[in-house]
Amino acid sequence: FWVLFYGAATYGNAGFMREHMCKYICPYAQFQFVMFDRDTLNITYDRQRGEPRGPRRKIADPRAEGLGDCVDCSICVQVCPTGIDIRNGLQLECIGCAACIDACDQVMDKMEYPRGLIRYSTENAVDESLSRSEIIRRAARPRTLLYLAVFLAVSTATAWSLLNRVPLKVSVIRDRAVLSREAPDGSIENVFSLQLTNASEQARTYRVHVAGLPGLRLEEAHEIEAPPAGLGKAVLVLKVDPEAAPAGAHPIQITVE
Repeated sequence: FWVLFYGAATYGNAGFMREHMCKYICPYAQFQFVMFDRDTLNITYDRQRGEPRGPRRKIADPRAEGLGDCVDCSICVQVCPTGIDIRNGLQLECIGCAACIDACDQVMDKMEYPRGLIRYSTENAVDESLSRSEIIRRAARPRTLLYLAVFLAVSTATAWSLLNRVPLKVSVIRDRAVLSREAPDGSIENVFSLQLTNASEQARTYRVHVAGLPGLRLEEAHEIEAPPAGLGKAVLVLKVDPEAAPAGAHPIQITVE
């Protein structure tokens, strides 16, 4: 079932919906662009160098013909999995695969022009012709420092929660038939169903203790076996002498160790 399910889902997403999955369904692009600014490193088309675009012969001087380095071959559009034209600027549908960079560099090599007409850069770097060192210096700005602080806080909290995770889940359900009942020996008893989930990769043995009322006791001692990543179950019968316990409802504690 699961092989067929995931096979069908993979075909539906990657084979049938294709670029529509990236454009309209995948949440990555939606929140990614909220975090962008003009100094964010992304795939960028150098308009100052490439425009005006147009076809030309390889031996022609593009400057003499009033052209930029872009030969308007549209290969960057053809290789884009979402079908966008990166020359129109950064767009929501861009998934950052860099296929357009590779395709454009191959064309530049054939035309014997410098690589990097489409490259990883920032909008400010392209507009202001910034050097690589200037791009790196601009990386340390309030926005990125805030993101770094949030990332470190989340990473620290995640690591702490994993290190302090208790590999045990306990579920206790009281018998709904009656609130309490009188046992043959004259004590008052309640019945509880106990289910343990062993979240570790080793078999475990758990002991159960009760407290909260004077003289509260289990009818019999319980040691519950639970397999690795498995369940352990038991029925707990709790008793208390009516003389030792005050009237009314009272909280109790069930401890599993």
